[in-house]
Amino acid sequence: MEERLKIIKEKYLELEKELATPEVLSDFQKLKELSKQKSDLEEIANKYDEYKKCVSDLEELYKMKDDEEMALMIKDEISSLEASKERLYHELEILLIPKDENDGKNIIMEIRGAAGGDEANIFAGDLYRMYSYYADKNGWKIDVIHSVDGASGGYSQIECMIKGENVYSKLKYESGSHRVQRIPATETQGRVHTSTATVLVMPEVEDIKVEINEADIKMDVYHSSGAGGQSVNTSNSAVRLTHVPTGIAVTCQTERSQVQNREQAMRLLKIKIQDEITHKQESQMGEERKSKIGTGDRSEKIRTYNYPQNRVTDHRINFSLMDLERVMDGELEPIIDALITEDTRLKLEGEKSGW
Repeated sequence: MEERLKIIKEKYLELEKELATPEVLSDFQKLKELSKQKSDLEEIANKYDEYKKCVSDLEELYKMKDDEEMALMIKDEISSLEASKERLYHELEILLIPKDENDGKNIIMEIRGAAGGDEANIFAGDLYRMYSYYADKNGWKIDVIHSVDGASGGYSQIECMIKGENVYSKLKYESGSHRVQRIPATETQGRVHTSTATVLVMPEVEDIKVEINEADIKMDVYHSSGAGGQSVNTSNSAVRLTHVPTGIAVTCQTERSQVQNREQAMRLLKIKIQDEITHKQESQMGEERKSKIGTGDRSEKIRTYNYPQNRVTDHRINFSLMDLERVMDGELEPIIDALITEDTRLKLEGEKSGW
């Protein structure tokens, strides 16, 4: 690790010098590119400096230990620096883990009612509300792209875009099947039912590489709908695109014109196809890395929301919280922090194991 850190520090210093040259200062694109490279290395370089100073200070103190009187005086200082050295080393290990290139991106989230009929749709609506509150707490913006109301409330399907700082890094863990156990409002016998809703999280992709043949697309148009299914547009502006070879379909009704909705729908279609290709590649690789807990298998039951017991359990890490109401009000930090911690631990083990 020391050798990697030395190389990173040298590269950081080289970039500092290069950024100060007239050639770079006069070339905006080059300046932007090199500034980004320097910014990516800055935290590691600074932490490495802190670590080296700690090691140096320890070495100086150890030289004084031959003097018994001095050894007693510096005992606590040595203990404190040893703890700092261990902490800084661990922080550097984490910083050296290859970053997910999508972590800083916005996301497209799709929530669908699954098993459980009306109750599943109501639960899908509850999940959307939970993520909306969490987005608001983080200062993110959430825009609905398309929704289909459930007959008894909630949504049979809702797609939204969540924009903000490092959205994907937090919400990438949410993909999968979410299970609810509670007495539905429609239940007359007071029995607890189990229902599910699925969540799919996809990073917004700037450079979409998927090429789509226009002949493979089926387009349907209809009136845009507002809350409760009310028409908000008297023209056929809403657009549904279906990619016939894969069966993947997207709908967009948020823009004012059919042309704008088609453009947005085409972009979403490409993102979904690219995500599907990536998912299939990962599936073919099998259990490629334990640290992939964050991807969330589409068919995997990742979390249970048990209302009678006021408990939320994330099955991937055997983590439970007896505070369901606060979680449903958007207090997701304890669960997401636990997932990030476990993901980081597995990546560190994976790196040491050569996975």
